[in-house]
Amino acid sequence: MNRPEVHQAGLRDVDFGVRVRIVEPCNLYGCKLGDDCFVGPFTEIQNGVVVGARTRVQSHAFICELVTIGEDCFVGHGVMFVNDTFSTGGPAHGNKDLWRKTVIGNRVSIGSNATIMPVNIVDDVVIGAGSVVTKDITIAGTYAGNPARRLLTGK
Repeated sequence: MNRPEVHQAGLRDVDFGVRVRIVEPCNLYGCKLGDDCFVGPFTEIQNGVVVGARTRVQSHAFICELVTIGEDCFVGHGVMFVNDTFSTGGPAHGNKDLWRKTVIGNRVSIGSNATIMPVNIVDDVVIGAGSVVTKDITIAGTYAGNPARRLLTGK
């Protein structure tokens, strides 16, 4: 009878700031969480991820390797970060040289079920729920859609 290799969800090699709150179950390993962060249940934060102080990561979020999130951010329920763009037509199959990084500025709010491809996002941005961010965001503002575009506000 064959038996699978089983890995338990948990907290391994995490650098915690002060007053960090985590709701289990979650899978956090090799990452860094700044002071006063919150992480909701059913969340995975992978190796090398840095989450800035006072950032909230809601339930069911997935934050993959090569992601840095600034301070005072909000990551909504079910937000997915992607580091493999399938640049060769399929998955990188562990070839991390093909992965790309994501850098999120300070005071960025990302709505539920958004997907964030490898991009850079400046400070003071709001990403609408369900949006897919495929390109760098270089101007503060509100973005929504698939692909996400800046919403212009009229008076």
